[in-house]
Amino acid sequence: MKRLFAKDWWIWVVLPVMLVALYYDFIGSPNDVQLGASARILYFHIGSAAVAGIAFTVTAIASIGYLIQRTVAWDIWAAASAEIGTVFTTMILVSGTIWGRVAWGAWWTWDPRLTATLILWVIFAGYLLLREWSDNFERRATYSAIIALIAYIDVPIDYMTIRWWRSIHPVIFTNQGINMPVSMQIPMFLSMGAMTLVFIVWMAVRMRLMRAELGVVDLKNAIRSHIEG
Repeated sequence: MKRLFAKDWWIWVVLPVMLVALYYDFIGSPNDVQLGASARILYFHIGSAAVAGIAFTVTAIASIGYLIQRTVAWDIWAAASAEIGTVFTTMILVSGTIWGRVAWGAWWTWDPRLTATLILWVIFAGYLLLREWSDNFERRATYSAIIALIAYIDVPIDYMTIRWWRSIHPVIFTNQGINMPVSMQIPMFLSMGAMTLVFIVWMAVRMRLMRAELGVVDLKNAIRSHIEG
């Protein structure tokens, strides 16, 4: 345990940051004038959206890196980040539907922002299924990289939907500034920061596991080759 703490001490930095973020999310921030306590869902919603955007950007960059250099490291970066980005996109959809039920009176509406986010989730869910479907590393990594780059086209579209088309989704970040009281901006940015740290830690752990999984596969293949040879 001591060796684990000494080696990965930086992981434990996430805990106090997360506790501070949770305090401001639930206690240290006021209720919204119109939405009351339900506005607190936005802190998780916006934080999840920010991390999902970061995660899919990492996946896109790593996918380009793999297509150029064809190295395992790039594929691990892309796959790990895609997994985490898909989880955070799920959090976006779940928190968004809960907030929408209170704010709009409906669990779901085919609003441009919601539709674009759902499409993004579906494509990356397909990306993850593809990675489980193929045992051929090169084919799997190549096809996955191509799908990831196609899917990433939806990321900026998703962000811009509420600016390009008529939408009932609120615009938080505008050319005039942040459309939110300062008392709500503090927990929002704290949530974004805490979730970003969670993403970094999660990436480090998941990539370590992926390397170990590949090592086990290589060992099995070596043993099989030795027995058959």
